[in-house]
Amino acid sequence: MIRTRIAATAIGLAGALAASQAQAQTASSSEQEIALLKQQLKMLEQKLDKLQSQTAANTAATAKAKSEAKAEAKAEARSEAKAVVANANAAIPLKGPAPASGVVVTMPNNRPTICTADQANCVAITGRLHYDVGGYDYRPNTAATVPQKLDSGENVRRARIGVAGKFFNDWNFALVYDFGGSSDGFGGAAPGSLPGGGTSGVENAYISYTGLKPFGGRMAVEIGVMDLPYTLDEATSSNDIMFMERASAGIIATNIAAGDFRSAVGTRWFNDQLWIGGYVTGPSTGAIHSASSTAPAGTSEQYGAVARIAGNPISGKDYSVHIGADAQWLIQPPRNLIANTQTVTLSDRPELRLDPTTLASTGAIANASGAQVYSVEAAATYGPLILQGEYFWYNIDRTANTSLAPIGAPSLKFQGGYAQAGYVLTGEGRSYNAANAAYNGVKPAHPFSLDGGGWGAWEIAGRFSTIDLNNQLGTATGIAGGRQTVYTAALNWYVNGNVRFMLDYLHGTVSKQASPVSTADVGSKFDAVAMRTQFAF
Repeated sequence: MIRTRIAATAIGLAGALAASQAQAQTASSSEQEIALLKQQLKMLEQKLDKLQSQTAANTAATAKAKSEAKAEAKAEARSEAKAVVANANAAIPLKGPAPASGVVVTMPNNRPTICTADQANCVAITGRLHYDVGGYDYRPNTAATVPQKLDSGENVRRARIGVAGKFFNDWNFALVYDFGGSSDGFGGAAPGSLPGGGTSGVENAYISYTGLKPFGGRMAVEIGVMDLPYTLDEATSSNDIMFMERASAGIIATNIAAGDFRSAVGTRWFNDQLWIGGYVTGPSTGAIHSASSTAPAGTSEQYGAVARIAGNPISGKDYSVHIGADAQWLIQPPRNLIANTQTVTLSDRPELRLDPTTLASTGAIANASGAQVYSVEAAATYGPLILQGEYFWYNIDRTANTSLAPIGAPSLKFQGGYAQAGYVLTGEGRSYNAANAAYNGVKPAHPFSLDGGGWGAWEIAGRFSTIDLNNQLGTATGIAGGRQTVYTAALNWYVNGNVRFMLDYLHGTVSKQASPVSTADVGSKFDAVAMRTQFAF
């Protein structure tokens, strides 16, 4: 509109100018008017330029205003969207890292665990119950056999509850009490073991430091009451062993100066292929030791040592090979300060704990000044198959100067071992536990569930074990402890990661003579069936 008016004015002026010029040709008096018109035309041209510049500026300002309005609208929309998301997230439980001052509660394998937000400090509740029921068909060879009967029934084999955890990442601890052993004596101590036992249920009460990592491995320095990882079978948790009880040869070895409820101080170093450890050991938590002159005290503490080297030098995704060697020394047996006696007993029940009676036993070996046990261990896995075995040599020195004869009698030598195999019918395998140089248990790929259709994991296993506690037969200083041989077949159902049912059948023979110089038969045979209900977390 403005340009049209300007153009019309310019055309009019041009026409007027032309007329004025024509008149100027005839009248010179019109020159002033022509000059005035030129001046006005110039002014109009300047106004035209100014108007064009103002129009361009207005157009740019309008575009800028529109752009700013759009940007402001987008920002407002984003802000509203964020507010909506924030309001929605406010109703969802926090899944990210907790505040530094808070705690994190988790349930690994259904074990209640509380940790600080940085995971440097944790405490967890741990527990296990092993409840056994079963019966014996026991057949003594003669009327002179002791015992004449084994008692069938039930036994709360283990009933443990406690706490375990860590402080400042590198300090680990455990405090576990065992209420089990209803037919064993309180605390689960086995009759026939070293003096004491059965009066305390402290199974674990230790602290360890794991902050050292020399030679590319991990190291733990430990002190307290603990279950020492001595021998392959003992280093395997009782929650994970293939049979209800470990083989007698290993039990007899660990009862000397290792095993559960044992006070100890020592260290272990390990990586993924090698484990090396050694401990100085003392009495078990149930052992009575006092200088008092009144019974049942008056017994000094024992002390000993254990050492082990083991590992899996060959391993792959579906296979592994384990080998190892162990040594144990009873440096000072417990000494009865009242009777001035010093004895050691080697014995075990027939690989079942329903009746606490031992069938193979050396009895109290007099003047025992020390004992040594040496053993080798081997195992291999291939998919769901596991093979395992150990063999032990025991030596008892009889040179203690006590009131019991014979003093300086020849040392005694015994031996025993086992071989076992297991196969998981549902295909699961056992992983390797480098921290203990042993194998973990079976974790079912499809836990039992009526809704989900899983049936857990099923395992079959078999074992042959033997222990020979006879030595120097035919001499008055010999020992006629008997030779025990047991064949065991097992069926295990791993319902889920916490519950397992075990069914064992045992067939055993004990060949035994009345004394080192009497060949009268006092042996026996037995068959037994037992079942264990187990849960652990």
